[in-house]
Amino acid sequence: MKPDTLLIYSGGVDSTTMLYEYRDRIALALSFHYGSNHNDAELACARWHCARLGIRQVVIPLGFMAQHFRSALFEGADAVPGQKYDEQSMHSTVVPFRNGIMLSIAAGMAESEGLRQVMMANHSGDHSIYPDCRPAFVDAMGAAISAGTYDGVVLDAPYTRLTKADIVRRGTALGVDYGHTWSCYKGGEHACGVCGTCVERREAFAAAGQKDPAMEE
Repeated sequence: MKPDTLLIYSGGVDSTTMLYEYRDRIALALSFHYGSNHNDAELACARWHCARLGIRQVVIPLGFMAQHFRSALFEGADAVPGQKYDEQSMHSTVVPFRNGIMLSIAAGMAESEGLRQVMMANHSGDHSIYPDCRPAFVDAMGAAISAGTYDGVVLDAPYTRLTKADIVRRGTALGVDYGHTWSCYKGGEHACGVCGTCVERREAFAAAGQKDPAMEE
């Protein structure tokens, strides 16, 4: 079957797993440079995996977000909270309507490329923190995308009700090299290991019974 899907691809654990799990369907990996602390590190990983799988990647610049939106992800490493991945500690890392903006662009790109489907890699651990990762948002955005495209482009978010540990288990079975993925929101040369996203990642690998090659001491 001819690939008919566009994947919104960051270079993190979740979207990289999705890239491998659905690689036979993915015609295009769409990444965004929106000026976050960790954007460059993520995109380097995304390029590595796309090259490895021979999947075409397009990177769209969204610099206006860092200029006009408020989020700790635009304010340097010290602005990113640490220790826990929960709503209270991670609220400052929300980029307002980020997924809505990216999905809108992805829908237009998919229709322009003659693709039937857009995929995103949100998961259940994001729901309490990020409004644009919740099932209600996905359902509403999917309806808008289908209604707003001539060919009824479909939004698919198959990880919405999975945990990050579930995703790691899937990726491990697929042979994903997680050493070439990025999670740390501080965006240094190496993952800090203590910010909320690093803690979430560490806990997910532990729950999956796996060692994380990107976070090993």
